[in-house]
Amino acid sequence: MTSLSQLRKSYESGELDESMATDEPLRQFDLWMQEALKAQLPEPNAMTLATVGPDGRPSTRVVLIKGYDARGIVWYTNYHSRKGRELAERPFAALQFHWVELERVVRIEGAVTRCDPAESDAYYASRPLDSRLGAWASPQSEVIASRAVLVANVARMAAEHGLHPPRPPHWGGFRLEPDRWEFWQGRKSRLHDRLSYRRVDGQWLRERLAP
Repeated sequence: MTSLSQLRKSYESGELDESMATDEPLRQFDLWMQEALKAQLPEPNAMTLATVGPDGRPSTRVVLIKGYDARGIVWYTNYHSRKGRELAERPFAALQFHWVELERVVRIEGAVTRCDPAESDAYYASRPLDSRLGAWASPQSEVIASRAVLVANVARMAAEHGLHPPRPPHWGGFRLEPDRWEFWQGRKSRLHDRLSYRRVDGQWLRERLAP
């Protein structure tokens, strides 16, 4: 059996120098996201979302980014889920993308708000029917007796709503407005490149962090 302590990987596929990086973190993120898409990574849109509950305990889960622009990073979920409840209590979060094949990580932090209902309606309407019914059927993060509960709920929602279910009032989008970014590029000998961006007087300050 391989010992975990003996696992090693040398990161040598790229570098991130200040002369290569943009002045605006959103532009840098867009460049890296487009490269991840072009590389046809398995799930370039998967990101880890970290929240903190009212008891101070952090929790993480993987969600999918569904949009980004100057207003922030968007994903969709059940507002009654654990993450939804925690964001209602403490509306701040951290996101992380890990593009293993490119040896890159992007970390993002900021305040979180709910998307406008019309925006959530538009995205919900674009989803496959099974996913729209699933948003009604799943009491996300609650204890259920078995998978049969979900199957029965889907059948009941399909009978009730047919082919055009409306968006559930407890389901919609969140938007994180970044105030901190970090771009990490793996380098040889663990001397990784780390460039951070943080807001100072309305402007982005770019800094290099020690690996």
